[in-house]
Amino acid sequence: MQQPVRISPSILSADFARLGEEVRAIDEAGADWIHIDVMDGHFVPNITIGPAVVKALRPHTAKPFDVHLMISPVDLYLEAFAEAGADIITVHPEAGPHLHRTVQAIKGLGRKAGVSLNPATPAKTLDYILEEVDLVLVMSVNPGFGGQSFIESQLRKVEAIRKRIDQLGKSIDLEVDGGVDRSNCRRIIDAGADALVAGTATFRGGPSAYADNIRALRG
Repeated sequence: MQQPVRISPSILSADFARLGEEVRAIDEAGADWIHIDVMDGHFVPNITIGPAVVKALRPHTAKPFDVHLMISPVDLYLEAFAEAGADIITVHPEAGPHLHRTVQAIKGLGRKAGVSLNPATPAKTLDYILEEVDLVLVMSVNPGFGGQSFIESQLRKVEAIRKRIDQLGKSIDLEVDGGVDRSNCRRIIDAGADALVAGTATFRGGPSAYADNIRALRG
């Protein structure tokens, strides 16, 4: 069943010189989760942050840390991110040889397990893992950089996954990340998403605008 919409601002678009303050600001502005994009320059063409930064940010908010690992091989780093304070750890099927084992490892660390699908990764990749996960993240841009345009074909993927989650009858979060803004958030929610990642659309205009930005994204 589709749940109330959660907004997970991506700190990829925050002021990196003031990350702690930025996290506190989006918390106070009404963010439900804090989305943390981890990129290794190998699995995706960009390098961002590691477990030490996640650990440093943890005291700044009690909101769940929604950590998206765009790194390969991913299994080596699950424990480090769990210890650093991640609440949800999301991985890509392509980032390791055994997705089921990776999901089980995340759950074994006491964290929620997510699986992310790149734009060209089909929904059927979830065939034998969906019932094991807590979250599915549909990438609506090619991962690596913020500020990209939304890929419209991903709405059909969201609809297909929503149908399968509802057939299972489990409360699995369906999250969308990439080019999400106030012009398309309603269509994304109507397609079945109940969690939206937004970087540029959240952080545009500075801290005084964050609350209005987040409110607009709820559709």
